[in-house]
Amino acid sequence: MKNVMVCVTQQKTCDRLIQYGNNILGDNNGELFIIHVAHYKFNFLGHTKEGDALEYLYEKALEYDANLTVVRSNDVAETLANQVKKNKITHIIVGESGETDMNSNIVNLLGKKLGNIAELLVIPAVKLV
Repeated sequence: MKNVMVCVTQQKTCDRLIQYGNNILGDNNGELFIIHVAHYKFNFLGHTKEGDALEYLYEKALEYDANLTVVRSNDVAETLANQVKKNKITHIIVGESGETDMNSNIVNLLGKKLGNIAELLVIPAVKLV
């Protein structure tokens, strides 16, 4: 059984990550989890764009019959790792981080916290030409 967690931001471009996660799940008897972790230092639903993005994520969760989780945390990597353990996640889908500092790169931090608990799949950013 596969349980796939797709880590998204509030950007509507995350649909490709959700599609990828759904493809990984395939016809398995597992679940698709969509999660957005907002750091306390950032606005959260304080702008119309954020509300629209949350509504978009909700619609995507319904479309893919996925569980949607939106939480606030000062430690994003730890929160994601806890969700992996709680939901028995086998595969994690994340977008490529633009952060070049490996000490603050969320993908790197998450990988260190998880070890071999789940397969971490990093999807490259789409390059606009």
